[in-house]
Amino acid sequence: MTDIATDTWTLAGRTFHSRIIIGTGKFASLDETRAAIAASGAEMVTVALRRVDLSGKGPNLLDAIDRSRLALLPNTAGCYTVDDAVRTCHLARELGMDDFVKLEVIGDPKTLFPDNAATVEAARILVKEGFTVLPYCGDDLITCKRLIDAGCPAVMPLAAPIGSGLGIRNPHNLKIIIDEVGAPVIVDAGVGTASDAAVAMELGATAVLMNTGIAAAKRPVLMAEAMRLGVDAGRKAFLAGRMAMKAYANASSPVVGLIE
Repeated sequence: MTDIATDTWTLAGRTFHSRIIIGTGKFASLDETRAAIAASGAEMVTVALRRVDLSGKGPNLLDAIDRSRLALLPNTAGCYTVDDAVRTCHLARELGMDDFVKLEVIGDPKTLFPDNAATVEAARILVKEGFTVLPYCGDDLITCKRLIDAGCPAVMPLAAPIGSGLGIRNPHNLKIIIDEVGAPVIVDAGVGTASDAAVAMELGATAVLMNTGIAAAKRPVLMAEAMRLGVDAGRKAFLAGRMAMKAYANASSPVVGLIE
């Protein structure tokens, strides 16, 4: 039985207590970004490296991240080819960031669905170069298995299109991946509210990555707290084990022994 107080997870030798990974795009200000990260309880933060102003002319997104406390996960958002994704990861390394990277190779500009074949190819290259690769991919078991075989320590299948807020569109596929892939599964993209996060965790996901669901809320910091509570509730429900569903009613109070 898992002890809730010590319910941690490990990724490439690092131990985490929080099961939220938070993105840093679309917030109104750096102060709001900092406040949302704190409210979420996240211990890992992802940054779209190609969208960070590295000119040194003023504060940038990296200034909102306390790297003494938070693991930084640079990502390759906006990359449409293997070469672009690999080059972006090299830039992160040159900037002195950790070798943890979130790999995205987009295949379609309208849906932002990943190019699964290109993602596997890029993952193989980056793993050989010493990167710890967390790949964003479709909710496809075969792709996930290929990514694990390529050396990725976890997979990040989408729940719905990036930024859509549609929630868990195909829980059956996600459950198959969680049950069969043999590695941590981090549900990525499409989480719109706390109940979506709870569903992902109830399916048995290791963690959830979210950004727009928090940043686009009317009160982002409050939503960040709600997401933390939703992930916590979903995780506890998964560990508790839900009751079996039944086609007909089953009285809460037994009928045997009733006094006439």
